[in-house]
Amino acid sequence: MSYDFETLNKKRAGNSAKWDVKEDELPMTIADMDFKVAPEIIQALQDKIAMGLFGYEEIPTEYFKAVADWYEIEHHTRPQEDWMIFATGVVPAISSAVRRLTSLGDNVLVQAPVYNIFYNSIVNNGRHVVSNDLDYDAKLREYTINFKDLEEKLSDPLTNMMILCNPHNPVGKIWTRDELTKIAALCKKYNVKLFSDEIHGDITFNKEGYNPVFGLDQEYLDNVVVAVSPSKTFNVAAMHAATIIVPNANLRGQVSRGLNSEELAEPNFAAIPGTITAYTKGHDWLKALKQQLLENRQMILNFVQDNVPDIKWVPGEATYLLWFDVSKLTDDATKLSEFIRQDTGLIVTPGSVYGGDGQHFIRMNIASPKEMISDGLNRLQKAITDYQK
Repeated sequence: MSYDFETLNKKRAGNSAKWDVKEDELPMTIADMDFKVAPEIIQALQDKIAMGLFGYEEIPTEYFKAVADWYEIEHHTRPQEDWMIFATGVVPAISSAVRRLTSLGDNVLVQAPVYNIFYNSIVNNGRHVVSNDLDYDAKLREYTINFKDLEEKLSDPLTNMMILCNPHNPVGKIWTRDELTKIAALCKKYNVKLFSDEIHGDITFNKEGYNPVFGLDQEYLDNVVVAVSPSKTFNVAAMHAATIIVPNANLRGQVSRGLNSEELAEPNFAAIPGTITAYTKGHDWLKALKQQLLENRQMILNFVQDNVPDIKWVPGEATYLLWFDVSKLTDDATKLSEFIRQDTGLIVTPGSVYGGDGQHFIRMNIASPKEMISDGLNRLQKAITDYQK
């Protein structure tokens, strides 16, 4: 079956958070896609609507089997179905875990620059952010983990949770199994809960894919909580469906009670049929999507190299988000992003919102039809030319 990734829906604005912009503006920001959802998912939701029943629902065993089958087929690692808990989203699950598994005043460790909502989940719940900033090699344009600094910060008695981004948003890094094992071993050594957000795990372009933390050796799984979701993969964030995978039974009980006490385990009418269908019938669509994204990426990189050479891509093999080094132009990505928007209407995300060294970077969402990508690139070229004047 062929899928349409080139039609830009003119009704896309609606209540879209991404498209709540002026008529002449072009957002390449928030991490959702401008592609129509897979037809199999649309059909499943239409069938559900046709039933005309939208009451309270329970999670069937088929849901957890679909998740497990998906990870076995796509990622060659099968989580046990009794490890799984349904949740209405990854972000609320993170916030719930922070409240349930740490105490007021505790430290929660992240690796900046990182998805900015992590900070909200920590600070808004009365905990403190501690960052094991990723080391950036400007010559190689590559990020690595400073494990000495990581151990020092995990060893602090006040550090009781680490939130890992796997693969990493915004830098697009796929952590190796060895890196993940080192992280998990350190968390085990210092009795730190390891919460791994793996929402971008399906969008990978390397041969091996990404490494789910729940697939590490059993000895490292006692304090691990993993969150996965079809939302980024299939552009279905509005379905509010995620799966929390907790191998340790005692920890699973704590997480489950937290989700239930906050009504985060009650699905909406679309979550079950939509997710099951995505995970059972979405393999071909995902394959086609990744091919489209690879074409988009190459189109962008060719254009930037030829027309905006002072912007340098930081190579990453995951997510539909590109991380660009703009340090040759500025040390204030916020100021640059504001200029680009005012000058051309193109909206990109300033890296400064992600902490760490983000003030030298911008993030661009490339999950859009090529016509829109081309428009965005022309605007970018104009803006950078004008900025340099």
